[in-house]
Amino acid sequence: MKILLRFDDIAENMNWRLMDKCEELFDFYNIKPVMGVIPNNQDETLKSFPQKQNFWKIIKNWQSKGWEISMHGYNHLYTQDTNYKDYFKYGGKSEFFGETLFNQTDKIKKGLEIFKKNEIRIRSFFAPNHTYDNNTLLALKNCGINEIIDGYGLKPFTKEKIKFIPQLFFKFFFLPFGLQTTQIHLNEMNDKDFENFKILIEKKHKNIVKYDEAINLLSDKKIDKFLNRLVFYLLFSKRKIKFF
Repeated sequence: MKILLRFDDIAENMNWRLMDKCEELFDFYNIKPVMGVIPNNQDETLKSFPQKQNFWKIIKNWQSKGWEISMHGYNHLYTQDTNYKDYFKYGGKSEFFGETLFNQTDKIKKGLEIFKKNEIRIRSFFAPNHTYDNNTLLALKNCGINEIIDGYGLKPFTKEKIKFIPQLFFKFFFLPFGLQTTQIHLNEMNDKDFENFKILIEKKHKNIVKYDEAINLLSDKKIDKFLNRLVFYLLFSKRKIKFF
Protein backbone atom coordinates (compact mmCIF):
# COMPACT_ATOMS: atom_id res chain seq x y z
CA MET A 1 0.00 0.00 0.00
CA LYS A 2 1.20 3.48 -0.92
CA ILE A 3 -0.33 6.74 0.35
CA LEU A 4 -0.27 10.16 -1.31
CA LEU A 5 -1.30 13.05 0.94
CA ARG A 6 -3.51 15.56 -0.90
CA PHE A 7 -4.66 18.76 0.80
CA ASP A 8 -7.61 20.71 -0.62
CA ASP A 9 -8.56 24.39 -0.31
CA ILE A 10 -5.14 25.87 0.33
CA ALA A 11 -5.66 29.62 0.16
CA GLU A 12 -4.64 32.89 1.80
CA ASN A 13 -7.56 32.43 4.20
CA MET A 14 -7.53 29.04 5.94
CA ASN A 15 -6.82 27.25 9.22
CA TRP A 16 -3.20 28.30 9.47
CA ARG A 17 -2.86 27.16 13.08
CA LEU A 18 -3.36 23.53 12.05
CA MET A 19 -1.39 24.04 8.84
CA ASP A 20 1.65 25.11 10.87
CA LYS A 21 1.31 21.94 12.95
CA CYS A 22 1.08 19.84 9.79
CA GLU A 23 4.20 21.44 8.34
CA GLU A 24 6.16 20.67 11.51
CA LEU A 25 4.92 17.07 11.37
CA PHE A 26 5.83 16.66 7.69
CA ASP A 27 9.29 18.14 8.16
CA PHE A 28 9.95 15.68 11.01
CA TYR A 29 9.03 12.65 8.87
CA ASN A 30 10.36 14.13 5.59
CA ILE A 31 6.90 13.92 4.01
CA LYS A 32 6.20 15.77 0.76
CA PRO A 33 2.43 16.31 0.42
CA VAL A 34 0.36 17.63 -2.49
CA MET A 35 -1.04 21.07 -1.73
CA GLY A 36 -4.09 22.07 -3.76
CA VAL A 37 -3.78 25.86 -4.02
CA ILE A 38 -6.68 28.10 -5.09
CA PRO A 39 -4.92 30.91 -7.01
CA ASN A 40 -7.76 33.47 -6.76
CA ASN A 41 -9.99 32.41 -3.89
CA GLN A 42 -13.39 34.12 -3.92
CA ASP A 43 -15.21 31.62 -1.71
CA GLU A 44 -16.76 33.62 1.14
CA THR A 45 -16.81 30.58 3.44
CA LEU A 46 -13.07 30.17 3.07
CA LYS A 47 -12.53 33.91 3.43
CA SER A 48 -13.93 33.70 6.96
CA PHE A 49 -10.65 32.06 8.09
CA PRO A 50 -7.49 34.01 9.10
CA GLN A 51 -5.45 35.48 6.27
CA LYS A 52 -1.72 35.08 5.67
CA GLN A 53 -0.14 38.21 4.22
CA ASN A 54 2.97 36.32 3.06
CA PHE A 55 0.92 33.51 1.49
CA TRP A 56 2.82 33.21 -1.78
CA LYS A 57 6.17 33.27 0.01
CA ILE A 58 4.98 30.28 2.04
CA ILE A 59 3.82 28.43 -1.10
CA LYS A 60 7.17 29.07 -2.78
CA ASN A 61 8.98 27.75 0.30
CA TRP A 62 6.85 24.59 0.25
CA GLN A 63 7.76 23.98 -3.37
CA SER A 64 11.45 24.50 -2.59
CA LYS A 65 11.12 21.70 -0.01
CA GLY A 66 9.81 19.31 -2.65
CA TRP A 67 6.10 19.61 -1.90
CA GLU A 68 3.86 19.31 -4.96
CA ILE A 69 1.93 22.53 -5.56
CA SER A 70 -1.17 21.68 -7.55
CA MET A 71 -3.76 24.04 -9.03
CA HIS A 72 -7.08 23.54 -7.20
CA GLY A 73 -9.51 25.31 -9.51
CA TYR A 74 -9.37 29.07 -10.01
CA ASN A 75 -11.74 30.92 -7.64
CA HIS A 76 -13.60 28.06 -5.88
CA LEU A 77 -17.00 29.43 -6.86
CA TYR A 78 -19.61 26.91 -8.00
CA THR A 79 -21.64 28.03 -11.02
CA GLN A 80 -23.35 24.83 -12.22
CA ASP A 81 -25.08 21.73 -10.88
CA THR A 82 -23.76 18.60 -12.56
CA ASN A 83 -26.77 16.31 -11.98
CA TYR A 84 -24.27 13.42 -12.09
CA LYS A 85 -23.35 14.23 -15.70
CA ASP A 86 -19.80 15.27 -14.82
CA TYR A 87 -16.80 13.30 -16.07
CA PHE A 88 -16.48 11.03 -13.00
CA LYS A 89 -20.22 10.98 -12.15
CA TYR A 90 -19.57 12.47 -8.70
CA GLY A 91 -22.53 14.83 -8.86
CA GLY A 92 -22.98 18.07 -6.97
CA LYS A 93 -22.04 21.61 -7.86
CA SER A 94 -19.05 22.61 -9.94
CA GLU A 95 -16.73 25.48 -10.79
CA PHE A 96 -15.97 24.05 -14.23
CA PHE A 97 -18.58 21.56 -15.45
CA GLY A 98 -21.01 23.07 -17.97
CA GLU A 99 -18.89 26.14 -18.70
CA THR A 100 -17.78 26.81 -22.28
CA LEU A 101 -14.33 25.75 -23.41
CA PHE A 102 -13.43 29.43 -23.69
CA ASN A 103 -14.48 30.21 -20.11
CA GLN A 104 -12.74 27.16 -18.68
CA THR A 105 -9.55 27.89 -20.59
CA ASP A 106 -9.70 31.51 -19.44
CA LYS A 107 -9.97 30.48 -15.78
CA ILE A 108 -7.05 28.08 -16.04
CA LYS A 109 -4.89 30.61 -17.90
CA LYS A 110 -5.61 33.30 -15.32
CA GLY A 111 -4.78 30.89 -12.51
CA LEU A 112 -1.50 29.90 -14.14
CA GLU A 113 -0.60 33.57 -14.60
CA ILE A 114 -0.98 34.12 -10.85
CA PHE A 115 1.26 31.15 -10.10
CA LYS A 116 3.84 32.33 -12.63
CA LYS A 117 3.80 35.84 -11.17
CA ASN A 118 4.66 34.30 -7.81
CA GLU A 119 7.32 31.99 -9.31
CA ILE A 120 5.38 28.78 -8.66
CA ARG A 121 5.65 25.92 -11.17
CA ILE A 122 2.42 24.05 -11.92
CA ARG A 123 2.07 20.70 -13.66
CA SER A 124 -0.97 19.15 -11.92
CA PHE A 125 -4.59 20.07 -11.25
CA PHE A 126 -7.68 18.94 -9.38
CA ALA A 127 -11.04 20.66 -9.54
CA PRO A 128 -13.15 21.67 -6.55
CA ASN A 129 -15.70 18.96 -5.75
CA HIS A 130 -14.02 16.53 -8.20
CA THR A 131 -16.18 17.79 -11.08
CA TYR A 132 -15.02 18.09 -14.69
CA ASP A 133 -16.37 17.70 -18.19
CA ASN A 134 -14.65 17.08 -21.52
CA ASN A 135 -14.06 20.81 -21.96
CA THR A 136 -12.16 20.87 -18.66
CA LEU A 137 -9.77 18.20 -19.89
CA LEU A 138 -9.30 19.96 -23.22
CA ALA A 139 -8.75 23.34 -21.53
CA LEU A 140 -6.12 21.83 -19.23
CA LYS A 141 -4.26 20.23 -22.13
CA ASN A 142 -4.43 23.49 -24.09
CA CYS A 143 -2.79 25.20 -21.11
CA GLY A 144 -0.04 22.59 -20.79
CA ILE A 145 -1.43 20.65 -17.80
CA ASN A 146 -1.57 16.89 -18.36
CA GLU A 147 -1.85 15.51 -14.82
CA ILE A 148 -5.01 15.35 -12.69
CA ILE A 149 -5.23 14.11 -9.10
CA ASP A 150 -8.73 12.64 -9.21
CA GLY A 151 -10.66 9.65 -10.47
CA TYR A 152 -11.30 6.02 -9.67
CA GLY A 153 -8.72 3.27 -9.48
CA LEU A 154 -5.94 1.59 -7.55
CA LYS A 155 -3.11 2.89 -9.74
CA PRO A 156 -2.52 6.00 -11.83
CA PHE A 157 -3.70 5.63 -15.42
CA THR A 158 -3.76 7.45 -18.74
CA LYS A 159 -6.97 8.58 -20.42
CA GLU A 160 -7.66 11.35 -22.95
CA LYS A 161 -3.86 11.83 -23.05
CA ILE A 162 -3.95 12.87 -19.38
CA LYS A 163 -2.33 11.10 -16.44
CA PHE A 164 -4.80 10.55 -13.60
CA ILE A 165 -3.85 9.80 -10.00
CA PRO A 166 -7.03 8.34 -8.44
CA GLN A 167 -8.61 9.77 -5.28
CA LEU A 168 -11.20 7.41 -3.82
CA PHE A 169 -12.33 8.15 -0.29
CA PHE A 170 -13.46 11.19 1.67
CA LYS A 171 -12.23 9.76 5.00
CA PHE A 172 -8.96 8.16 6.08
CA PHE A 173 -9.74 4.71 4.78
CA PHE A 174 -6.92 2.69 3.23
CA LEU A 175 -7.01 -0.54 1.27
CA PRO A 176 -4.06 -2.91 1.89
CA PHE A 177 -2.92 -2.57 -1.74
CA GLY A 178 -2.59 -0.02 -4.53
CA LEU A 179 -2.15 3.74 -4.24
CA GLN A 180 -4.48 5.63 -1.92
CA THR A 181 -4.75 9.42 -2.22
CA THR A 182 -6.21 11.34 0.72
CA GLN A 183 -8.57 14.31 0.59
CA ILE A 184 -7.78 16.56 3.54
CA HIS A 185 -9.69 19.75 4.38
CA LEU A 186 -7.90 21.45 7.27
CA ASN A 187 -10.69 24.03 7.53
CA GLU A 188 -13.07 21.26 8.58
CA MET A 189 -10.75 19.79 11.22
CA ASN A 190 -10.58 20.49 14.95
CA ASP A 191 -7.82 19.71 17.45
CA LYS A 192 -9.07 16.17 18.03
CA ASP A 193 -9.15 15.54 14.28
CA PHE A 194 -5.57 16.74 14.03
CA GLU A 195 -4.43 14.47 16.85
CA ASN A 196 -6.00 11.51 15.04
CA PHE A 197 -4.28 12.63 11.84
CA LYS A 198 -0.97 12.87 13.69
CA ILE A 199 -1.37 9.31 14.98
CA LEU A 200 -2.13 8.16 11.43
CA ILE A 201 1.05 9.83 10.13
CA GLU A 202 3.11 8.26 12.90
CA LYS A 203 1.79 4.81 11.99
CA LYS A 204 1.79 5.14 8.20
CA HIS A 205 4.65 7.53 7.41
CA LYS A 206 6.73 4.77 5.79
CA ASN A 207 3.87 4.16 3.32
CA ILE A 208 3.57 7.81 2.30
CA VAL A 209 5.08 8.63 -1.10
CA LYS A 210 6.03 11.78 -2.95
CA TYR A 211 4.09 12.96 -5.99
CA ASP A 212 6.73 11.77 -8.45
CA GLU A 213 6.75 8.33 -6.84
CA ALA A 214 2.97 8.19 -7.16
CA ILE A 215 2.87 9.18 -10.83
CA ASN A 216 5.58 6.61 -11.58
CA LEU A 217 3.17 3.88 -10.46
CA LEU A 218 1.12 4.60 -13.61
CA SER A 219 0.01 1.45 -15.37
CA ASP A 220 -2.01 0.91 -18.52
CA LYS A 221 -1.87 -2.88 -18.28
CA LYS A 222 -5.15 -4.64 -19.03
CA ILE A 223 -5.47 -6.06 -15.52
CA ASP A 224 -4.97 -2.63 -13.93
CA LYS A 225 -7.47 -1.04 -16.33
CA PHE A 226 -9.96 -3.75 -15.38
CA LEU A 227 -9.42 -3.18 -11.65
CA ASN A 228 -9.73 0.59 -12.04
CA ARG A 229 -13.00 0.12 -13.92
CA LEU A 230 -14.24 -2.29 -11.26
CA VAL A 231 -13.48 0.26 -8.53
CA PHE A 232 -15.44 2.87 -10.48
CA TYR A 233 -18.55 0.68 -10.73
CA LEU A 234 -18.39 -0.40 -7.08
CA LEU A 235 -17.97 3.10 -5.67
CA PHE A 236 -20.36 4.74 -8.11
CA SER A 237 -23.07 2.19 -7.26
CA LYS A 238 -22.48 2.72 -3.54
CA ARG A 239 -22.74 6.49 -3.84
CA LYS A 240 -25.91 6.29 -5.93
CA ILE A 241 -27.51 4.13 -3.25
CA LYS A 242 -26.40 6.56 -0.55
CA PHE A 243 -27.70 9.70 -2.23
CA PHE A 244 -30.85 8.28 -3.79
